[in-house]
Amino acid sequence: MFIVEETLTGTEAAQIPKQRGESLLETAVRYAEERHWDVFPGTWLEAVEGSQRCSCGDAACPAPGSHPARPDWATQATGSATVARRMWQKQPTASILLPTGRTFDAISVPETAGFLALARMERMELTLGPVTLTPDRRMEFFVLPGAGVKVPDLARKLGWSVSSLDLTVLGEGAYVAAPPTRFGSRGAVQWACRPTPANRWLPDAEELISPLAYACGRDR
Repeated sequence: MFIVEETLTGTEAAQIPKQRGESLLETAVRYAEERHWDVFPGTWLEAVEGSQRCSCGDAACPAPGSHPARPDWATQATGSATVARRMWQKQPTASILLPTGRTFDAISVPETAGFLALARMERMELTLGPVTLTPDRRMEFFVLPGAGVKVPDLARKLGWSVSSLDLTVLGEGAYVAAPPTRFGSRGAVQWACRPTPANRWLPDAEELISPLAYACGRDR
């Protein structure tokens, strides 16, 4: 798997959220404390008759263990590390969900298009923000808030219609699942480009839309 990461040492490396070997509680606290991201606990996985089921109780849940646990999740989201710790102490196996439209939006594309776009962005020497890779084969590129308003017009100027591309923007009222949240038996969310001090400042959608639209167009 092509993983884009920066190799850092010393005090900088200590600030990078770990992907493995750290509890959901400590990871959620890190996201709030170090990245100033709002976080909220979602559903979790429970063992039922030898299989993993979503805590929502729906045996056919399309996103087992990785969706909001309550309808007022937007008001529950917090950027306080202290409050985050308190919430995950109540349910340590709850998924980590991040509301979009606040400190960041996310541009979601198919995994194949995402890897193609990452290769093009590397050649173009573009500065990337964090990028997640989900078990349902999507990649989510973190960008500055407001992308939902900009992307359709930006795509049109490039000769693309967003409706013709498998590209969506997650903004206000939506959320992303953060590593190491698991999607049932399908696996865990991973970082394709993990948060580091170097990418604390996010790119604008305008900077990434060209390689992303091109890659989605190739992937149709």
